[in-house]
Amino acid sequence: MSAGEWNAIQLSLLVAATAILLSLPFGIALGWLLARKRFPGKLLLETLINLPLVLPPVITGYLLLVTFGRRGLIGSRLEDWFGVRLVFDWKGAALAGAIVSFPLMVRAIRIAFAAVDRRVEQAARTLGAGSFDVFWTISLPLAFHGVITGSILAFARSLGEFGATIMIAGNIPGETQTIPLFVYNRLESPGGFEQSFGIICFSVLISAGALIVGEWLDRRSGDPLLQEPRS
Repeated sequence: MSAGEWNAIQLSLLVAATAILLSLPFGIALGWLLARKRFPGKLLLETLINLPLVLPPVITGYLLLVTFGRRGLIGSRLEDWFGVRLVFDWKGAALAGAIVSFPLMVRAIRIAFAAVDRRVEQAARTLGAGSFDVFWTISLPLAFHGVITGSILAFARSLGEFGATIMIAGNIPGETQTIPLFVYNRLESPGGFEQSFGIICFSVLISAGALIVGEWLDRRSGDPLLQEPRS
């Protein structure tokens, strides 16, 4: 593969990894909150979290551009106060990947927290453990397989993000051109279909590998009573 293809691959991996690191703390917090608490506005919060799943990615990108653009409510302050620019920058691509993949992460983590036996947590409280200790030493470790699964799914989704990314980060070779944008750009040129075969295969291998690793880790860290018996 060419230097441009390897650059797109490296940038895609960087963007996807940054998206996961950016969204994981919020995913764990919201997954636990939705699984364990009842509060006014819960349905509205669930709707907002899952909205990127049903919105066209271009619409999501437009909303991100309006919010985090140089004249946006948040983007203008980020640039004025911290000198951080998201538009036409790889960090904007990471933000787009984080937002679009966030519902998959939260859903997996929420299911994992909901499956944790509360009697174990109650037993820890009767022994003097506080809420913070119970979460870090019992709830989170028992739900860790869901955190892994959600992170892997979000990583794979971020890796293939196109619509929201091109809206906020553009398609700049060497700076914001991830694998989907690179393939899209190449297919517009003569002979681009044949030339894109290598990077497409590599992208499929990365995504399939991420899903396989996620499934393997999920089985290893899950409840042993629920794992498939070995022959």
